Amino acid sequence: MLLYPFLQPVLANNQPPDLARSAEMPLMISVLVGLCLLVLILETQSRTANTRLIALLGVLVAINSALRFLEVGIPGPGGFSPIFVLIILTGYVFGASFGFLMGALTMLVSALITGGVGPWLPGQMLAAGWIGLSAPLMRRVVVQFNWTDKPQEIYLLTAFSILWGFAYGAIMNLWTWPFIVGPAGQSWMPGIGLGEVLRRYLAYYLITSFVWDLMGAAGNAILFLIFGRPILRALRRFHRRFSFRYINVDVLESPKGFVG
Repeated sequence: MLLYPFLQPVLANNQPPDLARSAEMPLMISVLVGLCLLVLILETQSRTANTRLIALLGVLVAINSALRFLEVGIPGPGGFSPIFVLIILTGYVFGASFGFLMGALTMLVSALITGGVGPWLPGQMLAAGWIGLSAPLMRRVVVQFNWTDKPQEIYLLTAFSILWGFAYGAIMNLWTWPFIVGPAGQSWMPGIGLGEVLRRYLAYYLITSFVWDLMGAAGNAILFLIFGRPILRALRRFHRRFSFRYINVDVLESPKGFVG
């Protein structure tokens, strides 16, 4: 979805980037919404999730969508957005599937209530979904170094949010960059090698997006340092309360098999 323009031998880039992507939007949105529904179905059928966790996901998506509504009403500096803290922490606590759903559905629902529906929406859903999807990777580091409920845990997640502050912007640029006509040293042209593509994109990113994404990364870090620990504790409390273990009924019914 993001990279196919680079695979075309000839690309007509004499039209605005948003218009170039507009024809793809209905199919892409349908595919992504269908994927989200499939993940929800698989989650509800698994032995590690239940309807209460799905309901909690809906509440968190609603809260995050409201935060994005405030972002639109009171815009912050550059690429600052308050929505990524919950996306990261939801994926970190509840797992990759929930993290992907949190990111993708936040972008979809918030776009509907803020009027932000456009050809860029599928890219936003994908990129935000990947943020939540990758968050559980930090759990391995935390467990490895025994940082659970320690300040180092929040510092690691803060660094992770800073990294995604830049990565999200870099990914979203790929949505329109192949269609933009600009200076030769910053524009993509069919047939150029991979090294030249990377060099031109880096030049384009540094000139047009770095400062914008720097504000987003700094905002993520500030929000994590202030609110990260209490939100993480609340999500863990919900996770413990809503999770349950399945018990083998046959064992319980057998006096010999019952252990206690």
